[in-house]
Formats: sequence, C-alpha cells, structure tokens
Amino acid sequence: MKGWFQRLSTQNKLASIHNLHDVERLARRKLPRPIFGYIDHVAEDGRTQRANLSAFDEYHFCPKRLLTLRKLICTLSCMANATPCLSVSLPWGSARFRLTRGDLVLARAAAKRNLPMIMSGSSLVPMEEVAKVEGADWFQAYLPGTPEGIEALLARIQRAGFKKLVVTLDYPVPPNPDNLRRSGFSSPLEPSLRLAFDGLMRPGWLCNTFLRTLWKHGMPHFENNHAARGAPVISREAARDFSGRRHFDWGYLDLVRRLWPDTLIVKGVLNPDDAVRAQQAGVDGIILSNHGARQLDCTISPLQVLPEIKRRVSDIPIMIDSGFRRGTDVIKALALGADFVFVGRPFNYAAACAGQAGVEHVADLLQREVERNMALLGLTSLSQLDRTCLYQPTAGEVPQSKNISG
Repeated sequence: MKGWFQRLSTQNKLASIHNLHDVERLARRKLPRPIFGYIDHVAEDGRTQRANLSAFDEYHFCPKRLLTLRKLICTLSCMANATPCLSVSLPWGSARFRLTRGDLVLARAAAKRNLPMIMSGSSLVPMEEVAKVEGADWFQAYLPGTPEGIEALLARIQRAGFKKLVVTLDYPVPPNPDNLRRSGFSSPLEPSLRLAFDGLMRPGWLCNTFLRTLWKHGMPHFENNHAARGAPVISREAARDFSGRRHFDWGYLDLVRRLWPDTLIVKGVLNPDDAVRAQQAGVDGIILSNHGARQLDCTISPLQVLPEIKRRVSDIPIMIDSGFRRGTDVIKALALGADFVFVGRPFNYAAACAGQAGVEHVADLLQREVERNMALLGLTSLSQLDRTCLYQPTAGEVPQSKNISG
C-alpha cells in the first residue's frame, strides 16, 4: 500500500511538470527555504543571471519551410558523431540535502537515459559508490591547495574508476554569501531556531530526506574534496574543505595534465585567451561557464563568448552551461558551435521533487522540446545546425528574412 501511494504521488507530481520552469516552482514548495535558496542562489544583484537569460534573446531562428521531416533523427543521445549533446546534471555539491543519496539518483537517471552526469567534488556521497553506477565516469574536482593533495586526490578519483576529470577554474575564493545568508543557508550549517522552523515547515522533506539520511547513514560529510573523507556538514572544519586556492596559476593545470592519464576537461572558462591557454595545457575539452551566475556578478554570458572561443579553439570540444531551460536554448548553443550543453538546477529540482522518475521526466521534456523545435526549423539532424539557422539583429532592428553567417 505504501509503495502504491508513493507511485501515485510521484505520478501526480510528474503530471504537473510540463517544462523546466514548472519543476522549479514545485521544488520551491517542497524544499525548506535554506535548501531551495542554496540551489537558487545567484551572486549579489543577479546581473550575471539576467545576462545568461538575455543572451538567448539576442538570437532569432530562421526556419526553412516545406522540407520533408521523415528523416528527423534528432535525439539528445546521438549526434552525427555519436556524442551526447546534453547532460542530465552539472555537478552540484551537497545533493544529499535535497534528496537521500541524491548523487546516486542523478547517476541512475542519467544511465537510464544514456546521458552523462558530472559528479561534484562537494558531494556528500563517496565517489566510490557513485562510480559503481554504469556510465558514471565524469567527476568534477575542486583541487586541494597543494601539489601533494592534488596528486593524492587524482589517484583516488582514478582508483574509483572515473575516466573524465573536470577541473573547475572559477572558484579561487567563495562568492559573496549575502544571498545565501538571506535564505538561511550557510556552510558549514549553523543550527538555529530559524533553521529548525524552516525544516518543520516542510515535514515531507524533514522526514523523508533529513531524518531518513541521519537514521540510515549518519551525519553527512563532505566526502570527495580530498583523498580522505572531509568534515561533517555541521562542523566549523567544513569551511577548510574549500580553502587554499588563491595561489593557483596555470602551472597547477599543467601539473594535473601530467598526473591525469585520461580525459581532462576544464570548466569555468569565459575569456578566449584562457581557452587558448587551456588548449596549450593539453586539455581534451572546455566548458564555458559562469557557474550558473553563482560566483561573480556582472559576468558575461557563456553564450556571448561561444562564437569567438569556438573560432580560436576549434579542434577540441567546446561545451557550455549556465541558464539553459528550453529546447530553443539548447538549439541556439549548438548552432553557435557548442558540442555539448549542460543543465544543472532543473535536474536537481526534479530529483528533489520526484526522485529518479522526476529526473528522467525532465530529460524527456527537454528532448521533446529539442526534437519539436528542430522539426519547426525544418531540420532533420543536429549536424545541420549552424549560424545560418540564426539571425542576430542589431539594437532596435526588426529581424528580416536574411540569415547571418560567419
């Protein structure tokens, strides 16, 4: 009876999710204020977030008409070169705050849909457990502050079985925490009457996630920032897991390249010169990202720098994240030269609201949007996407019927 009720509840939730914006609204009602605030957090005044969204408005589609669509082969798991063009989740630390064993839920959903999932170094589930999920071979590392610590962490990641290492470059210091504090979230977590009240206001989360986690697995720890287990989430020692990166320079990336034998990807690149330098360091791919507008306010959108970086670095995959919510967003990035699009917050909201079924549902929604919009564009394959599909008007100009190229 309990299993039947849970399935019915999940089905009702899924029925109310028609796009990626819906899952955010549902998560706001389900999650305690501090936990939702952690996911929803943007830096300072939100200018970077607005830039991410407005960047999509700079481009308009130029559809082709009366073309047969019988050979529409657009799928999210198969481009012309059999490379996935969409990820189930960007790396998100502390996933266990949203859902018991949240990283495992995301990894299993990704495997079910044949899509990649990048595990966060700030996860509260040991990397060795997630690596056992078939296809879970992407790991994002926040590098420790010493060469010895880096070498030990990379050795652990390799032993766990991950083949694709993502090194985040845009976290030399923690961002301004004022918006996190306003929502009631802190790291390390600081017990308070307000925190307890926020938990009591969401009894479903309190019982099914927080108390269930404590009962079955004990107090969560930061498991994967170093070669050894990190501090508990409610501990002043937790802050040290994110320190020690102020002195990083390109020599540290060169060190990682020497130590890491498999695929190496850097995340957080926005400057074309940095993209060139990363390529010179021997990386196998670059993720253009402003950390989902969470780090530095007033930062350029990755979509705006994509064409120039693609022009200067054309022989390795150029991937992108930050602000993607619609199939049209994905199509615009692919048309501008992106090889891969990553999505973060919506999949975490979906996991928190409806578990693995929610993540799979959101992935299906986005896939259908891409396929539908490809058909409306008159294209039969993702490989046909290029700049001729887009028009970029100048300020105040009304789009005409010509295309833009170059």
